[in-house]
Amino acid sequence: MHTTVGIVGAGPAGLLLARLLHNAGIDSVVLERRDRAYVEQRQRAGILEQATVDALRSAGAGERMDREGMPHHGIELRFGRRAHRIDFPSLTGGRSVMVYAQTEVVKDLIALRLADGGPLLFDADVTSVEGADSDSPTIRYRHEGREQTLTCDYVIGCDGFHGVSRHAIPASVRTTYERTYPYSWLGILAEAPPVYEELIYAHSERGFALASMRSASVSRLYLQVPNGTAPADWSDERIWDELDARFATDGDPGWKLERGPVTSKAVLPMRSHVTEPMRHGRVFLAGDAAHIVPPTGAKGLNLAAADVIVLARALTLWRRTGSTALLDAYSDTCLRRVWRAEHFSYFMTTTLHADPAQSAFETRLQLSQLERVATSPHAAAELAENYTGLPLPR
Repeated sequence: MHTTVGIVGAGPAGLLLARLLHNAGIDSVVLERRDRAYVEQRQRAGILEQATVDALRSAGAGERMDREGMPHHGIELRFGRRAHRIDFPSLTGGRSVMVYAQTEVVKDLIALRLADGGPLLFDADVTSVEGADSDSPTIRYRHEGREQTLTCDYVIGCDGFHGVSRHAIPASVRTTYERTYPYSWLGILAEAPPVYEELIYAHSERGFALASMRSASVSRLYLQVPNGTAPADWSDERIWDELDARFATDGDPGWKLERGPVTSKAVLPMRSHVTEPMRHGRVFLAGDAAHIVPPTGAKGLNLAAADVIVLARALTLWRRTGSTALLDAYSDTCLRRVWRAEHFSYFMTTTLHADPAQSAFETRLQLSQLERVATSPHAAAELAENYTGLPLPR
């Protein structure tokens, strides 16, 4: 079997790319090693930048998002037992973000792909991507008990950090940059309405906490915990008590989260990772296959969307004119935005978390930086511009 674009991975990056290519009249095949139920249920990000929202709408994938998603026009920072709101529209010329879970984005894009009739193969375990330097790279995969091959004009690896696509770039030309943070997040989903209409990021002497949501009746909450923590180490009651303690302010000492049944509990390691280049020959990397950010800055899904938007434009130009100018520039174009997002995520992570080894001096520096954001329109605008998303490259 041959296709113009072979897409490895049916996460939001691969599915959005397939939709954009379909709209441009470019055929593709999407291969996903997991089954559909797994893909539609795996919990990931939930904050969509303005540009991601706009891209989903433009692609015809925004109807349910606009009906069920929750626009957010700011965030609240809590530190020093005080609360400070950062208003996005007034600082960014009107931009905001949307709370709409990645699981829902994936469901919407799968439904569109199936309605379009484009090939989408679940339980297709890709074993290798070969021939990046050739005119027709090959994807080898196992599906329905048989070894199969797919030749392509181009291969796009959207299969994450542990996928095989990244290894299609020879080690001799591939450079990896990474950082592992000395703490993790304990994340829960709870059947409890959010206590506040926007996200709350809390810095406290007990550690970081984040209050988010998935809907008007489901809360998504996170606690900083030591690396190596097991979810079973924390009872539900202990989690709720610790969240209340970390979010506490002197202005509202009786403030507490509304509690409810915890339906999901997991520990998420915090790390940063970038692979350069993001392209070798006719194989391109997008999303987590090329870069990972700690979730503090809400950038993972949005960086993946930006990658494939750039790729779709490049492939459309190639199809229409034969020019590979945008394809040739893809890696450099994306990496400029990737490193900006890496830096913002690093800033949010190191400013809001308590490093187990940090001194009182370093804690005071964190509080000074947070005070600067809370009192300076310029510092607040820098945070708001990065959080709502920098303009997509043209």
